[in-house]
Amino acid sequence: MATIQVFDKPLCCSSGVCGPDVDPALVMFSADLQWLERQGVQVQRINPAHQPALFAASELVREELKQHGSDCLPVVVVNDSVVSRGVFPSRSQLAGWTGITLDSLPELPVTNTGCCGDTEGKKRSSSSCCS
Repeated sequence: MATIQVFDKPLCCSSGVCGPDVDPALVMFSADLQWLERQGVQVQRINPAHQPALFAASELVREELKQHGSDCLPVVVVNDSVVSRGVFPSRSQLAGWTGITLDSLPELPVTNTGCCGDTEGKKRSSSSCCS
């Protein structure tokens, strides 16, 4: 199974999803990483503000910072290869890099009846909200 590491910009906490002014892209990215974990992918986020030793220990990230400066953050590494820098990748990109198909998403339950009757218009209740 794939391993993904995210070398973040300095964040106030492990996910950066807190405080009064949260970046919506960061919220989506955090949710997408949680989805990946549920698919069995090992995910590790490394925040330089909280894990400076892990951050500095990565030769890949040191080289990215040397070549591109801090604008390269976040750096996304999949199986020891840099796959993205400077942006929050989409769920589709994350899935593709880790070998997960988006078809593996669980299907939502679908009903073919409305709240006040079935698809043929037959009412079930006399106290319907749709009349």
